[in-house]
Amino acid sequence: MISQQLAIAFIAFAAAALFTPGPNNIMLMASGLNYGFRRTLPHVAGVTIGFSFLVAVIGLGLGAVFAAYPVLHTILKYAGAAYLVYLAIMIALSGPADTGGAGEGKPMTFLGAAMFQWVNVKGWVIAVGAITAYAAIAAYPLNIAALSILLFLIGLGSSLTWVLLGTSLQALVKSPRAVRIFNIVMALLLLASLYPVLKEP
Repeated sequence: MISQQLAIAFIAFAAAALFTPGPNNIMLMASGLNYGFRRTLPHVAGVTIGFSFLVAVIGLGLGAVFAAYPVLHTILKYAGAAYLVYLAIMIALSGPADTGGAGEGKPMTFLGAAMFQWVNVKGWVIAVGAITAYAAIAAYPLNIAALSILLFLIGLGSSLTWVLLGTSLQALVKSPRAVRIFNIVMALLLLASLYPVLKEP
């Protein structure tokens, strides 16, 4: 049986964690503006499925490995930071959207977005927090399945919301200069999301 009280609390936690700005949401909004809704769907699928899979793997035992070997967490943190810097540069340099909403270059692929979840430190924090704080939502392994499914559904809603926010800006951000400024702002926000990660010991 799934605890209804814990499920409601977890949904509130997940909504707050997944709908707030972070690396995934910033990149999804930028992709929505630059490439349009349809071309960003593989990115959305990669984020939602990849993150749910990450939660399931952590819940099934990988988290214990990181607890036993803290150096792996440090390696992950700096590898993720380096990759985010690279992504920020790519966003800042990406070209403006054309009239069809397909910008120069290519949006992130499903595989690229799914693999990014493994170096997204905010994602790890949410995943570990979800597993440790809400493990009593049901008996193992049903609890892991329930948490993963709920995170997938809430994450899908969050991802689509941020993409739609980006696509809605296409009508306002039309000139190449405006799109360039938008992309630079998104890149700076992506870099700013590194601050709490690098600040922690």
